[in-house]
Amino acid sequence: MNVSASSLPAAPTLQPPRPSPPKLPTPHSDALKATRLYLCTDARTARGDFAEFVDAAFAGGVDIIQLRDKTIEAAEELDLLAVLKETAVRHGRLWAVNDRADIAVLSGAPVFHIGQKDLPLPAARTLVNGNAAIGLSSHTTDQVDAALAATVGPSGLDYFCVGPVWATPTKPGRAAVGPELVTYAAEASRQAGDPVPWFAIGGIDHGNVRDVVEAGAGRIVVVRAITEAPDPAAAAASLLDALDGTGS
Repeated sequence: MNVSASSLPAAPTLQPPRPSPPKLPTPHSDALKATRLYLCTDARTARGDFAEFVDAAFAGGVDIIQLRDKTIEAAEELDLLAVLKETAVRHGRLWAVNDRADIAVLSGAPVFHIGQKDLPLPAARTLVNGNAAIGLSSHTTDQVDAALAATVGPSGLDYFCVGPVWATPTKPGRAAVGPELVTYAAEASRQAGDPVPWFAIGGIDHGNVRDVVEAGAGRIVVVRAITEAPDPAAAAASLLDALDGTGS
């Protein structure tokens, strides 16, 4: 059977790839870009000083405080987040919820953080409905690359974290990645045009913060460097001096 050329279906016309839609800013994107010092704290149940502690940390210069405590129930977490919100607003700073999108929505958190095994980014973005900036933990070069790729588009990431740089008891079983991953993230972010802020995290304290800065980080997340300090405000101020290159 002969088939004429005219009876064959026409070849599809190839269209040039469409550019990715722009990242839509959340209401807190500009404030997030100005941050340098991010603190994660538990509920400080044993000390009973959560309100005083977060007030001192903000006074010392902390830009974001995240409540991360797996031992408390949702109702208690919401009560503590109300305290954190009032304190953050008074200081003109940001505050964050970890893992729980329902808690983030109910508390009105401006920042919501997820891990690699938590909610997928599109689902998290749907649940917070554009009202919160979303951050993601990354632990490998592939995950850093994926985080940078995920900053594109209207539901993209607003920031990401790189670590743990050094081993830390707050993340038991998580292998340290070393300053090398920080250097990789700094270069990869630069090549991508520095689309969003990123933070080094994991075992960072007053003794090694300069090493992280020299590796390429301009922003850090800390825990014990402030939560275990006798003077949280002074500890925060000292870390900021180190980030600025004026600390010892």
